[in-house]
Amino acid sequence: MERRGLTVRELTERHESKYALAVAAARRGRAITEGSTPMADGRATKPVTIALDEIRKGLITVEVPPVGIK
Repeated sequence: MERRGLTVRELTERHESKYALAVAAARRGRAITEGSTPMADGRATKPVTIALDEIRKGLITVEVPPVGIK
């Protein structure tokens, strides 16, 4: 069986902040919902799944906010 890509667990292990990963995927998913064209080709139909695929492929950058901001 061919593996389709990284799992969410593997994505969270690749990025230093699970929170930043979730925020980046949610923001990109919302942008796709509002009409932005997906940058990654794939079978996914849900916006957040498309966003996670874009992150996995390095098309979207996950930025970690500085520590101490409230």
